[in-house]
Amino acid sequence: MLMVISPAKTLDYDTPPATQTFSQPDFLKQAEALIKQLRTLTPADVGSLMKISDKLAQLNVARYEAWQQPFTAKNAKQAVLAFKGDVYTGLDAETLSEKQFAFTQKHLRILSGLYGILRPLDLMQAYRLEMGTKFANSGGKDLYAFWGDRITDKLNEEFAAQKHKVLINLASNEYFKSVKPRQLHVPVITPVFKDWKNGQYKIISFYAKKARGLMCRYAIDHKITKAAQLKDFDYEGYAFNESMSSDNEWVFIRDEV
Repeated sequence: MLMVISPAKTLDYDTPPATQTFSQPDFLKQAEALIKQLRTLTPADVGSLMKISDKLAQLNVARYEAWQQPFTAKNAKQAVLAFKGDVYTGLDAETLSEKQFAFTQKHLRILSGLYGILRPLDLMQAYRLEMGTKFANSGGKDLYAFWGDRITDKLNEEFAAQKHKVLINLASNEYFKSVKPRQLHVPVITPVFKDWKNGQYKIISFYAKKARGLMCRYAIDHKITKAAQLKDFDYEGYAFNESMSSDNEWVFIRDEV
């Protein structure tokens, strides 16, 4: 079983990492190619492309300029510890033990506009490049064209080492579009999280994002490798609802926040 999640815009390179164990991204060559193309953009270009403030545009231009190999523990940080945001609040990777980090490394993957796909302990340097950015590049009109089949092929390759072959999609639509489910050699299950509001169950973005991280943490805490075991997920009041679910979309509901 593999779980996939999205990255986050917010990064933390100030807090010391909770583990000294790290690995290297598989697609550094491709990331470097994108960085070289990003370096041709001015702050104004970046601001317009990503619809961000002048201050953020300048920060990211500086990040592209500073990006360099080799990645080391001094100039980079493990992805699951560098990303901050709602999903990562739920995951709370800073509190994982070494054994839990090892389990996470085997069963969790992070999709990325710059790095393609990351293992949790892969070192990465700071960047901003969302998968949906319409950044024309050497591979085509956008990042989906650039990554092509690479991410899907990598997932298929990794499933060779998994005993129970199923992909748990906990990523956003923007990021999961970089995966081609029809080309995967395994079934895909997408958990959906709904909260009770105004007389009905609905997806509330903030809570749903955090719940994706919570489900990852639940799988880590309980050493889950079979998808069916995720139906027992009950962190922060969520419960599986069979009547709302289908074979490949599992709905979890919560009555009170």
